[in-house]
Amino acid sequence: MRRPALLLLDLVAVLAFAVIGRTSHAEDVAGTLATAAPFAAGAAVGVLVARAWRDPLAWRSGLLVWAGAVVVGLALRALVTGRLPLTFAVVTTVALGVLVLGWRAVARLATRTAAAARRRVPR
Repeated sequence: MRRPALLLLDLVAVLAFAVIGRTSHAEDVAGTLATAAPFAAGAAVGVLVARAWRDPLAWRSGLLVWAGAVVVGLALRALVTGRLPLTFAVVTTVALGVLVLGWRAVARLATRTAAAARRRVPR
């Protein structure tokens, strides 16, 4: 998969977080996008800080994208809503960590497995 496509997976991870969270509240699409927006902006900040386009699968990239999504996202959410429940902050931190770092772990494993399979094929 190409690098720009890999970076889109961070957006997919943030959208999945919002969809999963808002489904329990019977939200519409607009509500889900409004929930995702501050975290997507934060993830974009993380991508820029990490220069994640250079190596999207690097753990450093993932950690900085996650940190950006959480720190910037929670700050923007608190500014917009005027409150930030601790439980929401904890669940957000854990869920985004699993999603943003999780897709990288799966992709790294798949890449490593494919490379090992290519090395085993006789030429």
